[in-house]
Amino acid sequence: MAEKHDIGRKGEQLARQYLIRKGYSILHINWHWGHYELDIVARTEDELVIVEVKSRSGDFLTEPEEAVNRTKINRLVAAANAYVRYFKWDLPVRFDIITLKKEGELFEIDHLEDAFYAPVKRRY
Repeated sequence: MAEKHDIGRKGEQLARQYLIRKGYSILHINWHWGHYELDIVARTEDELVIVEVKSRSGDFLTEPEEAVNRTKINRLVAAANAYVRYFKWDLPVRFDIITLKKEGELFEIDHLEDAFYAPVKRRY
């Protein structure tokens, strides 16, 4: 279990470094609101970017982004809504996923921009 935690922590660190190199400003890491958490909150010139980071070792059977299911998306959207309200942001929000696959000592990084959209709740 400790190795899994270490891979996750290293993955988040590499994801932050990757975003900084791409010109993003990192606003918060591991931001909590109640039982919700946002891995990385970043900003471009014109967008607030919520980044979910998923790291896996090379021997894992499923792709890391497959862990971002409907339940996870709903939790991320709720946390993002809380974040926007708390900090009074007035920017469009984008949801990205950064996946990291560990092969030996190296990580392969994949950045999925606009990975999903916030679900629309219908009221009748």
